[in-house]
Amino acid sequence: MERRIRPYLEQKAADEQRAAQTRQFARNQVLGLVLLAAGVLVWWLIHTNPGWIFPTGWWRL
Repeated sequence: MERRIRPYLEQKAADEQRAAQTRQFARNQVLGLVLLAAGVLVWWLIHTNPGWIFPTGWWRL
């Protein structure tokens, strides 16, 4: 850990970079959760009874 006092502009640049990294991390988390939810939905659609998704006569709606 650095013990020296950094100049104001250097400190603000580091804070700005840290905030950008935090935003990117949060965006990646959201993207990962969306991909996970899509994967669960696809798995559920593949492994469920087709009659529940497409009941008899569904095309005549």
